[in-house]
Amino acid sequence: MRLQTRRSLRTLPALLVVTALLVAACGDGNSDRDGVSVVATTTVLGDVARNVVGDGGEVEVLLPVGADPHDYQASSRQVAAIQEADLVIANGLGLEEGLTDVLESAAADGANVLTVAPLLDPLPFGADHDNDHSDDAEAGDDPHVWLDPLRMAAATRIVAQELSKIDGSADWTARGNVYADALTTADEDIQATLEVVPPANRKLVTNHDALGYFASRYGFEVVGVVIPGGSTLAEPSSAELTELVAVVEQEQVQAVFAETTNPEVLADAVAAEAGGEVIVVELFTGSLGEPGSGATTLIEMLTTNAQRIAQALS
Repeated sequence: MRLQTRRSLRTLPALLVVTALLVAACGDGNSDRDGVSVVATTTVLGDVARNVVGDGGEVEVLLPVGADPHDYQASSRQVAAIQEADLVIANGLGLEEGLTDVLESAAADGANVLTVAPLLDPLPFGADHDNDHSDDAEAGDDPHVWLDPLRMAAATRIVAQELSKIDGSADWTARGNVYADALTTADEDIQATLEVVPPANRKLVTNHDALGYFASRYGFEVVGVVIPGGSTLAEPSSAELTELVAVVEQEQVQAVFAETTNPEVLADAVAAEAGGEVIVVELFTGSLGEPGSGATTLIEMLTTNAQRIAQALS
């Protein structure tokens, strides 16, 4: 039964693509659409796309707010949207694990899929720490590029450049530069926010290996992660959790940083086992937040995270 289930799951993306093509064939097409049509996989990339596209077209985001990008399957309607879009913006580097086959099939069928993370000078997993319980040689490059605002400024310009190839009706470069400049300003604000954290306290323990770019950009060190490797789909062993508790105690870590897209149970357990005054602080990592959360845009998300980290570690 287990082998049959796995085989069925592997064939699901192909079935979705076939269904999507039938849906597209029976639809009204794109004749009544104004401007460009863009599909973004994640809420973060959707925010980038909306800031560049503006009133020059439509942007659809596949993942809902709060969804884990490591564990999401597209609907047949969403697969049809990918096939019909002028531009599909994906992160890549293994982030959208449940969408990989769909995106690859769409690209093979002629969809214009732009995968941005490999273009942003990606870091290898574990580049800033040694206690992530993962095999860095197998893990490859870290996909969590959006937690560095300067990389996302570069991503914005890449999206604008791609739109310029598709549609000459708007100055996409100028639009991209406006948002890229806003991200650069956000980077300066984040640096100022984090100045209150002394060097001895710049040690991060995170729910999964998502803060490597943040650590590299702002002079922190990730000394351990709760969930091994770079995906939230892995499961830590009891031995790994015991090792992590020892790291927290040895490094005198002040906080364990959990995520809004995943349960805090394991982070709470590590903090409780470490004893002392270790607190658990929730960050926005895999998704933007709901209205009123302080993370409804990428810039809000980054600045809110910085404020929470500064408060926890200062």
